Amino acid sequence: MHAMKLTLAAAFLLAPVAAQAAADTPLPGGAAVLTWTPEQQKLGYKSMEKVVPYKVVKRGEHVFPLPGGASIEDKVKVAIGGKTMSVADYMAAYRVSGLLVIKDGKVVLERYGLDRNADDRWTSFSVAKSVTSTLVGAAIKDGYIKSLDEPVTTYVPELKGGAYDGVTVGQLITMTSGARWNEDYTDLNSDVAKVGQAVTEPGVNPIVSYMRKLPRDVTPGAKFHYSTGETDLVGILVSKATGKPLATYLSEKIWAPFGMEQDAIWAEDVAGHERGGCCMSMTLRDYGRIGMFILGGGKAGGQQITPEGWTADATRSHVAVDPAHPEYGDYGYFWWVNPKAGAYEAIGIFGQAITTFPKDDLVIAINSAWPAADTAELNAARDSLTAAIREAAK
Repeated sequence: MHAMKLTLAAAFLLAPVAAQAAADTPLPGGAAVLTWTPEQQKLGYKSMEKVVPYKVVKRGEHVFPLPGGASIEDKVKVAIGGKTMSVADYMAAYRVSGLLVIKDGKVVLERYGLDRNADDRWTSFSVAKSVTSTLVGAAIKDGYIKSLDEPVTTYVPELKGGAYDGVTVGQLITMTSGARWNEDYTDLNSDVAKVGQAVTEPGVNPIVSYMRKLPRDVTPGAKFHYSTGETDLVGILVSKATGKPLATYLSEKIWAPFGMEQDAIWAEDVAGHERGGCCMSMTLRDYGRIGMFILGGGKAGGQQITPEGWTADATRSHVAVDPAHPEYGDYGYFWWVNPKAGAYEAIGIFGQAITTFPKDDLVIAINSAWPAADTAELNAARDSLTAAIREAAK
């Protein structure tokens, strides 16, 4: 569907191991997460609260129903490399811990692997970005943020005087700020390797402190450039605008009123702020409910949470990922967009995704523990799976 980089993991890697957890878990944190063994992945992805500091996103008193429908599992035939695979075959081959398919509001396929069950949470990696941009919409609806045309510096004034002067909230959530940024995690001198590692200016979030020193590369709005640091900036912007932690605001606006079935957790940075770009943990069905919330137009508890039309605008094409490679697709408000397939996706490394085909009323949630963070072969295999599911669900 598109090309992503190994460095989408970086937002997570900046979070240190929680001191209180270090004594009772053998799982290494920080950059070591990228090199976890398959067994460590299987254990760690469903117990991130033992690895990172976090805040809790509290559920509410009711649960959004996901009734069962006629199973499509036997109809799903995944074509990869000239071979046809069943759902079970695919899940075993690509280390899938959870696959949930919701068609017309009914669960038509739900299956678990890697010793996971329906009550186990699983880390989102960059799927959290799409949740963060949705909170921007909620903050606009609530009047905390005036509009997407507002300067970022209105809400994060510490950014004044640098590359973010004149950059709008809308440009930030489409990754078109124009700020120079090196997202190469294999380079220890890259921005993504150095950002937010320690508090260097008391009273200033370490990510903001680093980002405000960046130079400008191109005119704001001119092109897409993936920047993990900017997704964390958006989280900080929402918190500053609302005066609330992201976890609290998410609970108040979506998690509780929409009816998520279980508390989620959200990993923090070194300053104790939730990472806008990474690492929530939730049940598979709650991944599916995020998809249903967006598909349903941003309503929860009978109330419009985001502005009218926000979810449609957030999930449409705003900028080409790479004009030279149209097959990479487009980008919305922290959503990956595939105009050809008529789909939009929230995606995280190592095989996390919420894929939605709105015209088919179809939501597919996938959690995995891929052997690599991101490769063309793994992405193509997942696209083959979603295409097969879409065909079977007709």
